[in-house]
Amino acid sequence: MTANEDQEMELEALRSIYEGDECFKEISLVSFQFRIGDLDDTKAFMLDITWPETYPETAPQMSLDAFFNNRFSAETKQLILTKLEEQVEANLGTAMMYTLFEWAKENQEALMENHKPVATAVTSSSDGITSSTAKKKEKKEQLTKSQKRRIINRTDHKGELPRGWNWVDVIKVGAFYLLATRWCTFSALSLQ
Repeated sequence: MTANEDQEMELEALRSIYEGDECFKEISLVSFQFRIGDLDDTKAFMLDITWPETYPETAPQMSLDAFFNNRFSAETKQLILTKLEEQVEANLGTAMMYTLFEWAKENQEALMENHKPVATAVTSSSDGITSSTAKKKEKKEQLTKSQKRRIINRTDHKGELPRGWNWVDVIKVGAFYLLATRWCTFSALSLQ
């Protein structure tokens, strides 16, 4: 069999095995993503694998460069790739994607045993201040006692404004405007 026939057969097998599995994603005919672990798991990682033309006779290209893996240190990523490359060497010449994915799932804890979450820092270009990804609590605006009293007097016991509160002001302003225009019209007529 040629490498392309082996790839076609393996692709068919992967599609049937992982049909409906949210962890497996086929990017193209030769490129795949596989998530090891649940989405809410802090030790879950996304493995990208691309087949070269001569796969499975040559090793697939593996990477952990997906945005999903940004919380891992370079050392952790390198450890995972080294362990996976050992598995690739052991299975070279055969269809190995299923074997790699399942091995990674079974050994996730061992692969992530030295993992420590990485706190990323973002630098703002406008003011040059560095802030961590942890959100800071925003300070609430301090109100005076009279401001608080006015807010309480305008709302009911649940803190909600009474029904129609905004129409009252509109009607008052409209009535004032109507009276003012009539007064101007009346004054203009009386001056003639």
